[in-house]
Amino acid sequence: MYAQNIIKMENNKIAVGLDIGTTKIVAMIGRKNEYGKLEVLGIGKAKSLGVKRGVVNNITQTIQSIQQAVDEAQSVSGYQIENVVVGIAGQHIRSLHHSDYITREKSDEVIDNTDIDNLVEQVHKLVMLPGEEIIHVLPQEYKVDSQPDIKEPIGMYGGRLEANFHVVVGQVSSIRNIGRCVKSAGLSLSDITLEPLASASAVLSQEEKEAGVALIDIGGGTTDLAIFKDGIIRHTAVIPFGGNVITEDIKEGCSIIEKQAELLKIKFGSAWPGENKETEIVSIPGLRGREPKEITLKNLSKIIHARVQEIIEHVYLEIKNYGHETQKGKLIAGIVLTGGGSQLKHLRQLVEYITGMDVRIGYPNEHLAGDSDDVLSSPAYATAVGLLMEGLEREEEVVEEITPEVEEPVFERKEEETVVEEEPIKKEEIQKGKSKSFFEKFTERFKEFLDNAE
Repeated sequence: MYAQNIIKMENNKIAVGLDIGTTKIVAMIGRKNEYGKLEVLGIGKAKSLGVKRGVVNNITQTIQSIQQAVDEAQSVSGYQIENVVVGIAGQHIRSLHHSDYITREKSDEVIDNTDIDNLVEQVHKLVMLPGEEIIHVLPQEYKVDSQPDIKEPIGMYGGRLEANFHVVVGQVSSIRNIGRCVKSAGLSLSDITLEPLASASAVLSQEEKEAGVALIDIGGGTTDLAIFKDGIIRHTAVIPFGGNVITEDIKEGCSIIEKQAELLKIKFGSAWPGENKETEIVSIPGLRGREPKEITLKNLSKIIHARVQEIIEHVYLEIKNYGHETQKGKLIAGIVLTGGGSQLKHLRQLVEYITGMDVRIGYPNEHLAGDSDDVLSSPAYATAVGLLMEGLEREEEVVEEITPEVEEPVFERKEEETVVEEEPIKKEEIQKGKSKSFFEKFTERFKEFLDNAE
């Protein structure tokens, strides 16, 4: 049985990304083809009814929406979904910068993964505000003894290992609620990823991350920001405004129902008021027996423009806080917009005007196989594609850890695993894998946390 599982994982590594958003919940199941591109086997989508601004506020409705999306993905793909990689965002997410160091007892030996892990573990012991937990610890650059700006200290000699960290923090209750929904939907949580990081994996190139780029993911309930420079994540932020706030403003400003406001935004909405003439009018059917309403597109774009400008200015303030105006922090690749909200007409031009930076729309099609459905390359699916990529990377790591380096017939592997002499090799493999994902420890702790809360 064990050997069969290995074959299945090696030949058919499949993962599932679950994007629990404010507007929609997406379950995406896929694998990598022979060219290393993503082959999406099935996708399920459900209206998100129990999430507000990235935070679960109705457990029952969220569970139902997750089950609906997962059932659809299962019926399309023909695969049974058990493990999922979940994205986490929401207004409770905040980030901070922290420096820490360890003094090594054996300075005559080279720095290895154990030292890095000890340093990261020390950061995890930071005292947070009541009800908060560290989600992610991202090393920026290291310092060995007095030598600064080291990207990879492994293999170097030194007595004092120091590092700057970008620490992402979230509310325990909000994280736990997401875990509870996933578990109650009959699924197992294989990993948790910060949503802006998942979106970045899907739409940014390595060159952009090296040059310096700000990713703005405009979702339904929140706008997520991730800034990269020299290939390293430098700053993250979650702004509690998104596309839904624009819809709400249209609803109030034009005295129409939400469904009509959303359609109006998608079909005729523009972020640039100068584009529409006063004479351009759209007629909206009135409610039961009432006269239809006439709305000028000029007024519509004024409402949209005011709210979008507010969102972009919030994001731009975060970019300024990071220090993009300094020579060291300059973002040469500018801004990449993604998420469902980035599809608003003339948004790119408005962001360019406000920030004075180069702007492009980020589509996740670079990583998708050539025969993929056009719908999947929409910016609205960037997070789901990114989560699926994270899941597949994790599957590859697991196979690397389990598979012995010496090539042997598959049916003999079961016996090899039980032999005591094999243990050092396994530990070494796992040690290699440890440094790949700082999330693994958090996921394990989080699973224990959920089990204890039963």
